[in-house]
Amino acid sequence: MTLKECKKEEKSDREFQKKFKFEGSIKILTQMMVDPAVTEKRGRGKNLPLRRGEILDVIQFTNQEQILCRNSQRKYGYVPRAVMLHL
Repeated sequence: MTLKECKKEEKSDREFQKKFKFEGSIKILTQMMVDPAVTEKRGRGKNLPLRRGEILDVIQFTNQEQILCRNSQRKYGYVPRAVMLHL
């Protein structure tokens, strides 16, 4: 990883912590897959865009309905638990 990429990731992580009021270090709890049968959705506000079959890193199980996740483009957001499958 180049220095430029490393700084970009650090900036992305700082923005995430500010936007979601997340304190502490970002740790990946597990990985889950978006249900391949779900319709794809654009992300709005704090929600993450959904793509069928995409593997997401789970950052936090926030409540019974949502999970805080990160996608492969290092974008963060909430995803409904109903559309997530365990790997």
